[in-house]
Amino acid sequence: MKIRGAVLEQIGLPRPYGITEPLTIAELDLAPPGPDEVLVRIEAAGLCHSDLSVIDGNRVRPVPMLLGHEAAGIIERVGRDCDLTVGQRVVLTFLPRCGQCAGCATGGRAPCLPGSAANGAGTLMDGDIRLSRDGAPVFHHLGVSGFASHAVVDRRSVVPVDADVPPVVASLLGCAVLTGGGAVLNAGQPLPGQTVAVVGLGGVGMAALMTALAHDGVHVVGVDPVMDKLERARALGVPDAYTPEEATDRRLEADVVIEAAGHPAALDTAIALTAPGGRTITVGLPRPDAQISLSPLSLVAEGRSLIGSYLGSSVPVRDIPRFVELWRDGRLPVESLVSSTITLEQVNAGMDALADGTAVRQIIEFS
Repeated sequence: MKIRGAVLEQIGLPRPYGITEPLTIAELDLAPPGPDEVLVRIEAAGLCHSDLSVIDGNRVRPVPMLLGHEAAGIIERVGRDCDLTVGQRVVLTFLPRCGQCAGCATGGRAPCLPGSAANGAGTLMDGDIRLSRDGAPVFHHLGVSGFASHAVVDRRSVVPVDADVPPVVASLLGCAVLTGGGAVLNAGQPLPGQTVAVVGLGGVGMAALMTALAHDGVHVVGVDPVMDKLERARALGVPDAYTPEEATDRRLEADVVIEAAGHPAALDTAIALTAPGGRTITVGLPRPDAQISLSPLSLVAEGRSLIGSYLGSSVPVRDIPRFVELWRDGRLPVESLVSSTITLEQVNAGMDALADGTAVRQIIEFS
């Protein structure tokens, strides 16, 4: 079938992307789903730094590649061995889990080994590619390729949700909420009376804030250099929101600190704000050559932990229903993450806003 999508043609083009246009809106051919795959009509897709990191070269992937990894939609066709049903709404997730490898055996602490290999190669889980243009293959982005009208994905890349979950909410559950909220639920595990600080208040960081606020008896602090994002945090109900300098000057100490900016300076701030005995959890993806300086003595003598948490240490099939229930209960206002709605044709300009730090989550809505 013919689809329209945003294809990354070349990595590393200079900004502004609204002018250089690294993403081309193209007509593509999409092959039918295999036995364990589904065809999904995309309803909504979010712009995330993991998309931007491929465009700017921080995460090298094969091109041409149809980008987008945070999305939701309606199943229109199922493979012969698939247990899902046409008409179901599904959340697309960017790390499929085989359920059998050593990574899957960790309960979310480590990524799936076959899923990671497929993501790096730009294929689906079976090693095949369902996208093409003029007879030449177009690679999949993290098994999803959600910046398009339709996608064929592996069964293990989708989690069904009930029809009452709106498309925009469902799309954000697949990355921003799983990553930020999962870091709180799975890696942080704050207790009543403890303080949770989040450094970096983009979509992932805001999702971490909201999830922390859903914990009874937990004090929550937001940290970001952008004043508008601090105001957004306060509007969510965060009692204390500071710039990094203000948080440091106040000698803030938190039991759980989530770093969600993907920058060495943010991780340095997060470590400095972590109380003795506390956990620093980093979910941001910095440049491959990024470095920090750390005193090992402070980890040992003060009983601190530094934890890397990919996708919030989440198992999507386990954790997405947990977030849906928090949303239904009114304790996780996922809609508030949306800073603007754009069209597919505006995706390059949207990447500029993302790089500038002026957007929390921009959503592409498909008719």
